[in-house]
Amino acid sequence: MKYLKNYPSFLLRKFKTKKISFSQTGLDLLLSNIFKGLQKGFYVDIGCNHPVYNNNTFLFYKRGWRGLNIDLDKSSIDLFNIFRKGDLNIHAALSSSNNTQKVYEFHKKSPLNTLVKKVANYQKAEVKNIYEINTITLNEIINDKGLHNNKINFLTIDVEGHEVEVLKGLNIDIYRPDVIVVEYLDLNLDKLEIKNLNINNVLNSEIYQYMLSKNYSLINWLHSDLIFINNEFKIK
Repeated sequence: MKYLKNYPSFLLRKFKTKKISFSQTGLDLLLSNIFKGLQKGFYVDIGCNHPVYNNNTFLFYKRGWRGLNIDLDKSSIDLFNIFRKGDLNIHAALSSSNNTQKVYEFHKKSPLNTLVKKVANYQKAEVKNIYEINTITLNEIINDKGLHNNKINFLTIDVEGHEVEVLKGLNIDIYRPDVIVVEYLDLNLDKLEIKNLNINNVLNSEIYQYMLSKNYSLINWLHSDLIFINNEFKIK
């Protein structure tokens, strides 16, 4: 419960600024500007981790938006079910298909837990546990939960190096989110340091090429988040 104890001081820090952000890097404010004319909408947050702290969708939740939150860690989803009861919160491991994969766990609730061994090896922390989990696709969850008619205004994915596989598990040609935010970890670098992000590596990355093939454009990046916009979407 240490996150909850820190919650009041966290809010005080945020209230010192004119605009309140709950994201790690102010991403929610950028998205808020994109969707400033939309009072209610629908988001999908993959790798949601915590319902408030460093969360990309909590600002929208406070404004009346609702959405789908998915995380690898059950204890994280338990928190969402307490503080985000208006959302649909699901404990699941997403990928491009149904299979069994290993989870490299640093500790419960850690945002660094990953399905990608190479990413786990990059981290300074020590992997404490390795276990297997069955993966499913985002398409399956959307269909099983009856969300196929929901317009996805924005999709955010932060799954420590497994982002492309998650994207491939969604039929983007059908659902066409207006904005897709994807964490990009540059595995060509000696260290996973954001300040060393190389634009050439980004433009040659599988994530960028995949989004380009789906008629999306890179409009910005914050920290390690690449922000893509549907070329058919018009910002009001």
